[in-house]
Amino acid sequence: MRLVLLTTLTMMAFAANSILGRMAMGSGDAQLIDPASYSAVRLAGGAVMLWVLVAFNARDRNGNARARSGSWGSAFALFAYATAFSYAYVALDTGTGALILFACVQATMIGWSLKEGDRPGALEWLGLLTAFGAFIWLVSPGLSAPDPLAASLMALSGVAWGAYSLRGRGLSDPLKATADNFLRSVAFVAPLGLIVLAARLPVHANMPGLVLAILSGAVTSGLGYALWYRVLRQIGATQGAIVQLTVPVIATLGGTLLLGEAWSLRLLISSLLILGGVATAIIARQKRA
Repeated sequence: MRLVLLTTLTMMAFAANSILGRMAMGSGDAQLIDPASYSAVRLAGGAVMLWVLVAFNARDRNGNARARSGSWGSAFALFAYATAFSYAYVALDTGTGALILFACVQATMIGWSLKEGDRPGALEWLGLLTAFGAFIWLVSPGLSAPDPLAASLMALSGVAWGAYSLRGRGLSDPLKATADNFLRSVAFVAPLGLIVLAARLPVHANMPGLVLAILSGAVTSGLGYALWYRVLRQIGATQGAIVQLTVPVIATLGGTLLLGEAWSLRLLISSLLILGGVATAIIARQKRA
């Protein structure tokens, strides 16, 4: 029961990232903070929280803080994920954004395994093709299709997070590496600021927007990732990939209850097909292994 509770809290934290992002970046007059500022505050908040956790938990026998283990490549992938995520939620509903994000995360990781020579079986291919077809249908033009630019940005965010996850496989201390990568990612905020100024994009933030960004960085990202690494050691990578498929569902429910967002038939059907297809592929691959 304790493991179930921790896993549930972790998935709720991941879903809360989408809910907080949509609350902060709601379009028009409802926007509490601009996407660039939200990304910067979120990354900084995550860095502070994670390094506080590292200071309490990641010390060697002599009591000295362990050496950093992140990398600039992983930090850039993290920065790309957070920034594209923020700009995408200007025009995407909570559930749609979470579905695109996690579908692209899984697609990136599965695609990499194919590139590395993995050969899926028939059931895996059926799941992958079902999920891919449903994803194409979700984002294809139509009355209920998501904004194409926002959907593309969220897909980019998912690819970046998938790449970040691939780069982090096999780390002996993922919490410390993530803390270091969050800290390094803040360095990319300055170039982003220059781009925003050069393009004359609006920059604004009120207190509620800053609070949401800090919550997303320090609590639902920082503490959420710390919980995730603890849970992942007990449930394994395959089960971890499967339980993450609950995040879009939780995010959609949160968007409905907290933001008054409506479910569309297109989103409901595509969600079932995408999540079901990916779950089928993951389970079939586990059985083959």
